[in-house]
Amino acid sequence: MSGKMKFSTFMALLASMAFTLLPLSSLAQSSNPSQVYEYKLGSGDKVRVIVFGEEDLSGEFSVSGEGKVALPLIGEIPAMGDTATQLQDKITEALSNGYLKKPRVSVEILSFRPFYILGEVTKPGEYPYVNGMTIDRAVATASGYTYRANHKKAYIKRANSDREEEVQLNQGVVIQPGDTIRIAERYF
Repeated sequence: MSGKMKFSTFMALLASMAFTLLPLSSLAQSSNPSQVYEYKLGSGDKVRVIVFGEEDLSGEFSVSGEGKVALPLIGEIPAMGDTATQLQDKITEALSNGYLKKPRVSVEILSFRPFYILGEVTKPGEYPYVNGMTIDRAVATASGYTYRANHKKAYIKRANSDREEEVQLNQGVVIQPGDTIRIAERYF
């Protein structure tokens, strides 16, 4: 009998926890714009392109230093700054122009550009980017703070910028691929 009581208690607890989880759509409605980030392709990213029914046109491709993806039959397609959906639309349009009738294309990102973390972390360096990565997760990836680290603020140099910006660590700032994070030293 006690086994059934424990199971029912567990199920009740599980049910109550389900209501506290936020659905994915609530992230898109977040009032904090740093919480939502749609990944933009850049040099060094790797994508898988599937053209349904056309195995010779499908495969894994890298975004070149010029920001283009070289595909069979249609050549180079600009991809720098595009989302996977935007690249998918460009490829579909290019294939529709005299090559295929009603092509169905799917694009997925296989690997992202890395991010860099410097300063007062245990293991500074280059780490693989994961979509939705925050500064806190980046610090954890670098094995945590050193004893001299400032736990209140950090500095981010975005991949497409020449200057650092100061950010507060309690805001859950989402980093982007290619960003450089610097954890400063505290003064006392």
